[in-house]
Amino acid sequence: MNPPELRRLEEKLTKEVLWLYLLSILSEKDAHGYVLRKQIMEKFGFLPGNVTSYVVLYKLESRGFVSSKMAQNKKIYSITASGKKLLKEAEQVFKKKMEMVF
Repeated sequence: MNPPELRRLEEKLTKEVLWLYLLSILSEKDAHGYVLRKQIMEKFGFLPGNVTSYVVLYKLESRGFVSSKMAQNKKIYSITASGKKLLKEAEQVFKKKMEMVF
């Protein structure tokens, strides 16, 4: 049984930074929302809410970190150069914080 502190940590490192997981997957291959959710579950072990995923994708797109195009009646998302830069910067933040804590 996980203490509440670990459950909170898990939530903060998953749902609270969903954008990070989405960009990570998109850095490997373009995908639509359903596939992204499925890959998050397979690769990272949690399933974000359907609406939540699309809200985060919308925000990423509106800020220029992802772009989208329609293909076969599906919206396909791609990471942009700005998104790749943001992902790299996030990696550095995580590394620095982990070094400080551990």
